[in-house]
Amino acid sequence: MTRITVPSEPVSTLSDAWRTCVGTGRFNLALRQDYQDSLALVQRDIGFRHIRGHGLLSDDVGVHRPYDAAGHRGTRYAFTYVDQVVDAYLGLGIKPFLELGFMPSGLASGDETVFWWKGNITPPRDHREWAALVEAVIRHLVDRYGLDEVRTWPIEVWNEPNLVDFWQGADQKEYFRLYECSARAVKDVDASLQVGGPAISPGADAWWEPFADFVTQRDVPVDFLSVHAYTSGPAQHVPFGTYQALRRPQSLLDQFAAPRRILAGTPFEDLPLHVTEFNTSYRPDNPVHDTAYNAAYLAPVLAGGGDHADSFSYWTFCDVFEEENIPTAFFHGGFGMLTHRQVKKPTYHLYSFMARMAADVLARGADHLVTRDAATGRVAVLAWQPVGGSEDPHEPERHELRLSVPVASGSGNAPLTASVHRSVVNETEGNAFAAWQHLGRPASPGVRQLEMLYEAAEPVRSHTALPVTGGRVDLVVTLGRHEVTLLEIDPVRDETPGWLDDARILGRGDRG
Repeated sequence: MTRITVPSEPVSTLSDAWRTCVGTGRFNLALRQDYQDSLALVQRDIGFRHIRGHGLLSDDVGVHRPYDAAGHRGTRYAFTYVDQVVDAYLGLGIKPFLELGFMPSGLASGDETVFWWKGNITPPRDHREWAALVEAVIRHLVDRYGLDEVRTWPIEVWNEPNLVDFWQGADQKEYFRLYECSARAVKDVDASLQVGGPAISPGADAWWEPFADFVTQRDVPVDFLSVHAYTSGPAQHVPFGTYQALRRPQSLLDQFAAPRRILAGTPFEDLPLHVTEFNTSYRPDNPVHDTAYNAAYLAPVLAGGGDHADSFSYWTFCDVFEEENIPTAFFHGGFGMLTHRQVKKPTYHLYSFMARMAADVLARGADHLVTRDAATGRVAVLAWQPVGGSEDPHEPERHELRLSVPVASGSGNAPLTASVHRSVVNETEGNAFAAWQHLGRPASPGVRQLEMLYEAAEPVRSHTALPVTGGRVDLVVTLGRHEVTLLEIDPVRDETPGWLDDARILGRGDRG
């Protein structure tokens, strides 16, 4: 195995596009305690800036309220739940990434719905009334939270209109009409508010040029582009679960890059690009989401995704999520980084490791990312076992990485040693899913079983001291199957008093 010599000077700056936004179950779920506890933990350990999900305008949020009684007829807009959710978000240090959808039943032109919770997917029966609803919502948010604040909240029009599951007939012309109506309503509140779309799913690249042509010809506002990315194939259904093949991780990066490639040479090439959903599987009942494989698979995506997009939003932060009905088991293949009751999955640790990386990138490769904190000299190495998707099933039990890492000397004498703190997650360590399997896959773990799962979910941590030679530390990192590991390397300033002798701790040796 060739040793990689990590440069002493930064080669680039680490993009934080990986934590600009995170996905969530529908808007109404944020009223639940389990949801808010999960988001508080995520914000403590990772710290996302925005959060996006469906259902802002669906009936269970109760914004659009037509009335016809006692000689009075009209529409009232109610923000009882909107305010509670947004207050909770801001209190946890995260901003909304607003998605305009789905259609309130009192405004819908039909009764077609999606998901167990029945989000209406039909166009409005009256586009003027839809525009009034959008304007009322945005104006309320500006009045309550201030224009300067709401200017920092992107506003996305609808979700995956290229799919019949999410937009009646996947009618492109009707979506463009909805987009224009919505974008103009947003700008009627304030021209500086950010609005964009078309929030299309993977495989819908044929929508990009017509969308660009439409907004250009009609001079429709568009401040950013949005798209989704997944790498799974057709679903193989079993009771309460799904299996799917996965393409290579590079497929996600290729999907991130596609909009700008397709729109190269147009004004849209330079617009901010937000991947407002991504994951391996697009199913909320695929057990791959619970595995260490998922974390190893996504590691190079987090390390390199910022080269192609301004944000890429993991779908989702927790398993409080009900698109396919209420989950029937504790681990059920949910999208979340966290299970119900905040048991951490391996992918959670991938994100928490990324949160401990620094800004200055010293090296990046197929199995590693190395950064250094300019202020402290701390070097952080994120390493992972490369995986290749379903078509490349051969993954060895071990993967070795050899690095020569520079250690900063600071203003004093050069350090003689460096402290190396390591955190490990793989198929057997830091893996609550594996522990749950060993417990017999209890659908509703008891109190003692939950305690065991919390303990099993924590990364296995170790520390050592290594010699510094010529301003460098040589690392030999052996990774287990599907491992993601974080090594934090700090120069040591030895402050041991001369009279201390650890060999005498048990009272042996010189007693003079």
